This record gives sequence, C-alpha cells and structure tokens, in this order.
Amino acid sequence: MAEPAKDGIKIIVQNRKARHDYETLDTFEAGIALQGTEVKSLRLGKANLVDSYARVEDNEVFLHKAHISEYTEANRFNHDPVRKRKLLLHRAEINRLRGRVEEKGLTLIPLKLYFKRGRAKVELALVRGKREYDRRQDIAKRDARRQVEQALKERTLGRA
Repeated sequence: MAEPAKDGIKIIVQNRKARHDYETLDTFEAGIALQGTEVKSLRLGKANLVDSYARVEDNEVFLHKAHISEYTEANRFNHDPVRKRKLLLHRAEINRLRGRVEEKGLTLIPLKLYFKRGRAKVELALVRGKREYDRRQDIAKRDARRQVEQALKERTLGRA
C-alpha cells in the first residue's frame, strides 16, 4: 500500500536500486499520462519501477518498462501493465534533457512515482552509472558514518 500523504504528496513506489546503481546528476518532476484503470491501480500501490527508464523520442519523453499492475475490478478494457507511457514536461525541459542524454553515459531513470495534489507524478533523474569501486566507496562511507553516530550515541547515553 502507498505511504500516507505528507505535504500533499502520497508516495506510491520508490526505485531504491537506482540510487545504489547510479550517480544522480539532476532530477525533474514530470506528470504522467495514464488510463483510468492505471490510476485506480496506482491508488492501491500496485506499481514497480525496477528496470524502467525514460527516453526522449520525437520531442516527447516516454517512460518504458514501468509496471503498473492490472486493476482487478476492471473489465476487459483493462490496460497493458508495461505499456509505454508519455511523460508531461515543458518544452524547455525536454530540450535540455535531450541535450544531456546525448552526452556519453547519461540515462533518464524514474526514482519515484507519487500523487501530488491528486495528480500522478514521476520523479526523473538524469544519472550516470556507478563503477564497482564507486559503490564500494559509498558503502564504506555509510558504514563509517554509522559507526561515528553509534559511538556518539553510546557516549551521550553513558553520561546520562
């Protein structure tokens, strides 16, 4: 089920693997063109962003391989779960994205899917793939930070 709303935002699904595998350079908020049964399925939290990506095609941006499960209460006019979905961005944003994506090694990846004031939105990130040693460095930094926080916590608890 989706997370409760805070600040008018109700998060449906997050792509945690993307933050691990990629270095985020820039983020964009885009609307997403959906069919009726897709919206109902999203309200139930039935979506998955793993292995999905966005691509600029003919001056428009499309989301590929994002899985929104079929709505179980729908009839035969249900949607295709992995269809290509149009993302709604301003022309200047699309032009800027096209220029950046054509650079070597940059990709558009969805980080999260959420409702904002009743409208479905997707947070897109312009990313560069991390190398294995970059991932190891990130893990080492995170472990060191945890150890420092734990030591400070023990020290403050020891005095009280």
